[in-house]
Amino acid sequence: MASSLPPALKRLGQNFLIDPNIIRKIVSLAALGPEDTVLEIGPGRGALTAGLCAEAGRVIAVEIDPQLQPHLQDSLGHCRNLDLRIGDALAFPFETLPLRTVVVANLPYYVSTPILFALLDARARLDRLVLMLQTEVALRLAAKPNSEDYGVLSVLTQEAAEVDLAFRVSANCFRPRPTVGSAVVHLRIKTQEGFEPVRHERFRRLVRASFAHRRKTLVNSLRDEGYPPEQIARATAEAGVPPQARAEMLTLDDYRTLARAFDRDSV
Repeated sequence: MASSLPPALKRLGQNFLIDPNIIRKIVSLAALGPEDTVLEIGPGRGALTAGLCAEAGRVIAVEIDPQLQPHLQDSLGHCRNLDLRIGDALAFPFETLPLRTVVVANLPYYVSTPILFALLDARARLDRLVLMLQTEVALRLAAKPNSEDYGVLSVLTQEAAEVDLAFRVSANCFRPRPTVGSAVVHLRIKTQEGFEPVRHERFRRLVRASFAHRRKTLVNSLRDEGYPPEQIARATAEAGVPPQARAEMLTLDDYRTLARAFDRDSV
């Protein structure tokens, strides 16, 4: 039967999860109930999808590879709560999701960061995310200040969600076997009260500019990214950021304080 399965496509970064124990752990971590809607990105051959359908009220599965559609429809035809859609997750209309949707995904590693940012942009519709990622990316999501892994991805993800590195997954749990390690992270979306898209975009630009030149001080990195020196001096002084501080030294709260200082200085 395995020989009749659609082959994995390297250009799509397909590594199909085959370990039933890992599937059970992911479904358990998602803590689903009959009231939940799940968005699964990249169902692949449907091994995880079946477990999600058994627990959730509705599963929207978005698969980019059209050759997998017949197999998924055949093997999961008994799952009446499955809404299978063939298309690119980056083009998915996240704004149409029900409130408090749960995202579960074994993300293709080559496109995991763009999809993650798209999900964070849609976080007003989401409650929590359970994501399989390359270990290197998972460590960056959960990284703390003054560590090598701490950077833009850490700050922007932790600004939107509480991040837990749940468990690592052996390469032997996939077919074909990937050449990199994998890990599952659990993201709990923070409250959206007071969220302002324009202010958030300025916050995101500030964080990216701060880490743009990691070998330089934060002040010099911001200057090189086009922030006026006078504004930098006023904002960092107000936020209590030492002149010699580097981007990786600031906590999430430090970046929030600095962003508010820039906002007030620009009024």
